[in-house]
Amino acid sequence: MLSLSGCKQLTNTPQNSSSAPPAGFNGSNETTQRSNAGTANGAQLTVHFSPNGGCTESIVNEIDAARKSIWVQAYSFTSTPIAKALVEAARRGVKVTAVLDKSNATARYTGATFLVNMGIPTYTDNKHAIAHNKVMVIDDATVITGSFNFTKAAEQSNAENCLIIKDAPAIVQAYKSNIQAHIAHSIPYEGRATVSGIADTSNADAEGSDASLSDTTTTTHRRRRKRSRTSTSLFGL
Repeated sequence: MLSLSGCKQLTNTPQNSSSAPPAGFNGSNETTQRSNAGTANGAQLTVHFSPNGGCTESIVNEIDAARKSIWVQAYSFTSTPIAKALVEAARRGVKVTAVLDKSNATARYTGATFLVNMGIPTYTDNKHAIAHNKVMVIDDATVITGSFNFTKAAEQSNAENCLIIKDAPAIVQAYKSNIQAHIAHSIPYEGRATVSGIADTSNADAEGSDASLSDTTTTTHRRRRKRSRTSTSLFGL
């Protein structure tokens, strides 16, 4: 078992500075604590809380800083900003690999199709009842983990947490090895011809849909489908 203990230098950055809630407060005006940062045994720890606590922004920032590799392990994946950031990372030469829960192979809307259409190796983990991890390992130096699904609803509606760990090589290696172990028994995802991009949808379920992302599928994919509908396809959950 690997552990980090003795957290020190903890600081808060609240989203706003509203005073304590009045009597009878029902939570509708809840103040979201935007982040905590501290150290534990030399490791740098930052945690964000949703709704609207900066989880998506912090994940995108870490992806944007990647230079070598990104390993992605996810349950739900419908976040447009995160998907775009991963594609941009791949375009600048970062090796991006994703393994997702098997539900992404049959869901009507899934980021798995977008990733694979952009040339990112993507797998579905069929071995478990639910592959419920939400993890990224970046440049063998940073771990992103927590309850936070890579979705719009996790950012805007749900109560979630996102923990970023740096300067903890044993923890990083443990997460990377675990992702690779799951990839070893997963199935390569080849995408579906009917879905290639990301767009807003009004009938998404509790995870929510994301803002539109233009279809950036390769010319070969476009020719093969020759679809009559708009070139922006649906992606939500």
